[in-house]
Amino acid sequence: MARKPGTRSVGEFVLFDVIYEDGTMRSNRRVPADALGGLDGDEPARAIIEAQDREIAEKSGLPRNRIKSIHRAGEIARMAKKEKEKTERKARKVGRRG
Repeated sequence: MARKPGTRSVGEFVLFDVIYEDGTMRSNRRVPADALGGLDGDEPARAIIEAQDREIAEKSGLPRNRIKSIHRAGEIARMAKKEKEKTERKARKVGRRG
């Protein structure tokens, strides 16, 4: 059976792209699949990734930026593609009026 877009998983993990407040992005952050779903959906992923970031900061000695948003891997590219298509449709529509 085909999977819903954005549910790309690696074994027992679901991959997420993370955007930080300073504009940096980290791709394919792994979150255990069994922690997701239910009424909270993907919201538990934020807490898990924040915990991973704290651990990375402790080991590296470098502070991590705050998370701005989290999206399933590939979702950002799909959103950008839809926005581009929407803009192109509007441009064609305006061109027909002129």
